Amino acid sequence: MNPHTIKVACSNCNLRELCMPVGLTDGDLGRLDDLVATRRKIKRGTPLFSNGDDFNALYAIRTGFFKTSVTTEDGRDQVTGFQMAGEIIGLDGIVGDRHTCDAIALEDAEVCVMPYDRIEELSREVPALQSHVHKIMSREIVREHGVLLLLGSMRAEERLAAFLLNLVQRLHARGFSQSELVLRMTREEIGSYLGLKLETVSRTFSKFADENIVEVKQRHVRILDTQALRDIVNPPPPCH
Repeated sequence: MNPHTIKVACSNCNLRELCMPVGLTDGDLGRLDDLVATRRKIKRGTPLFSNGDDFNALYAIRTGFFKTSVTTEDGRDQVTGFQMAGEIIGLDGIVGDRHTCDAIALEDAEVCVMPYDRIEELSREVPALQSHVHKIMSREIVREHGVLLLLGSMRAEERLAAFLLNLVQRLHARGFSQSELVLRMTREEIGSYLGLKLETVSRTFSKFADENIVEVKQRHVRILDTQALRDIVNPPPPCH
């Protein structure tokens, strides 16, 4: 790939603020441009990587939406996360040099391939990059911790409300609406992620719609009352 094409990948990418460290010098940015080896297009329904694959790169999602999942002992597909443009995917492989989950495209997607040995090498030379990689890992740990809390103590309404708020907040950071979203995942996949049965997810969506908190048309969701969703997750203290 010629250097100019690579340069377009990072320096002028509209996702740069989400994906790359801020406050870099032009020189540092130029070196980061060397980080992206190639771009890969992934068709909807196909894996970017699978459980057991050798780990050799992290992937920055340029366009599209992914789900990560593991197969449980009884053969079920357990969704462990949803990732969107501007997020980094593949961190699961760092520990044992093999991927420990499947990453499947939920729509046609494109990723930037960043070889991990190159990231390590550049991290030593560009401190801002090292700190950024640590932040990404830390965010992932915090997210997983949040999911465990969600599954451990919340009722169905709280789980779905927290899920919708998180999704819309991440989309808003990418310039999308704060109140409208298209769900790229099925109700079943949402249920798998939140530890809920499909019927419970559908019933809870209907309950939110009946209470005029959201408007649902198939995969289109419009949040009519964000505060009501927040109050479901963190109920206000009772008035005395």
